[in-house]
Amino acid sequence: MTAQRSILHVDMDAYYASIEQRDNPELRNKPVAVGGGSNRGVVAAASYEAREFGVRSALPMRDALRRCPDLIRVAPRMAHYKAVSEQVFDIFRDFTPTIEGLSLDEAFLDVSGSLALFGTDIAIATEIKRRIRDELNLTASVGVAQNKLVAKIASDLDKPDGLVVITESTVAQTLDPLPVRVLPGIGKETLKRLHAVGIHSISELRCAPNRKLEAIFGRFAQRTRDRASGIDDRTVARSSVDKSISAEETFSDDLVNANDMHRELLRLTERTSRRLRAKQITAGTIQLKIRVADFTTYTRQRPMHPPSNSTDALYEAGKELLNRWMTEHPGTRIRLLGVGGCDLGQTDQADLFAAQTSVEGSPLDQMADQIRDRFGDSSMARARSLNSD
Repeated sequence: MTAQRSILHVDMDAYYASIEQRDNPELRNKPVAVGGGSNRGVVAAASYEAREFGVRSALPMRDALRRCPDLIRVAPRMAHYKAVSEQVFDIFRDFTPTIEGLSLDEAFLDVSGSLALFGTDIAIATEIKRRIRDELNLTASVGVAQNKLVAKIASDLDKPDGLVVITESTVAQTLDPLPVRVLPGIGKETLKRLHAVGIHSISELRCAPNRKLEAIFGRFAQRTRDRASGIDDRTVARSSVDKSISAEETFSDDLVNANDMHRELLRLTERTSRRLRAKQITAGTIQLKIRVADFTTYTRQRPMHPPSNSTDALYEAGKELLNRWMTEHPGTRIRLLGVGGCDLGQTDQADLFAAQTSVEGSPLDQMADQIRDRFGDSSMARARSLNSD
C-alpha cells in the first residue's frame, strides 16, 4: 500500500508586479504591468489592480493600454526577480529538500517526510506563507493535497494570499463544480470540443461516457478521466534541468540594416551568456530566432565546438547564422530577435589540445558579471552594443 503523500504547490502572487510595488511605494494599489517598453511588446506580469481591467500576461502592451489607460508600465528586472526567487526557495529548503521548481515564482514541495518535525502539512504551508510575508514583504498562495495535480488546482482557488486544503475525502466535492479548463492539458480547441458535447464542468467530464471522451482524447481518455477524478501518481522531482537558456526582444521599430541587427544580437547574446555563466553551464548549440514584419518566424542553429558560455564565442557563432539568414532574405525587416543556448552541460574537456572552456567565462566576462551584479544590468556594456549616438 502506497503511503499517503503531502504535497504543497506554492505560487507567488503576481510575482514580478508585486516586487515592483513592494520596492516602489508609488506603485502600490495601482495598475502595473511589467513588460516590454514599447507598444509592440507584451505584458510579462500584471498587478491585481491591472487584472481588474483584463490585463494579463502575454497580452500585447498596446491592448493592455487600451483596456487600462492608466496602466503603469515597468521595465522587467530579471536579475532582481531571480535574486528574490533564491530567497523564496531558501525558505522552502528550510522545510523539505524535495522541491520541484517550475519557474522563479512557483514550486511543488513534498513535505511528507517533514511532518514529524514540523507538524501537519497545513502548519507547514501556514509557516511558509508567514515567512514569505514577514521576511520578503510578498504574498503567496498555497494549495495542499495528496498529489501535484490537486495541489496545483487548489493554489489557484483563493488568490491572492490564499491557502486551500483538499483532502482525499473532499476531492470530488471540490473539483466537481470547477470548469474543465482548470485541468492541465485542456487548451482552447479541446475546450471548444468539450463544450460542443455538453461537457463544461469537471463533474461532467468525470462522468462522461467513454465514447465522448475517446472521440476527443483518443488513447488518453482514461487518463483524462483519472485527472478529473483527482488521480495523479507523479512524484515531486528534486531537480529540474534547464533544456535551454535564451533571451529575446520585440523591437519598437523594425531592424532594417545590418549594423542595428548585429548590435541587438550582441546585446541579447550578452544576456544569454550571462545566464549560462550564472548557472555555471555551457551551451553545446547556439540557436537564433528571427521574426519578421509579417510575423513569419525563422529559427537557425549550429553546434559550438567546444561548448561555451563566452559572450564573444556565442556572438561570433550567432553572427554567422544571422549573416547567412540575411543573405537568404535580403532587405527583410526584423521585428523580433532571440538568442538561445541548448544542449546544456558542464564543460567536457575531451581534447587536451583544444581551447580551454571555463564555466565562469573569460576574464572579461567574469569582470563584467561582477560589475553588473553589483551595480545593475545597465552599468556595463560592450561598445559595439551601444547605439551610435
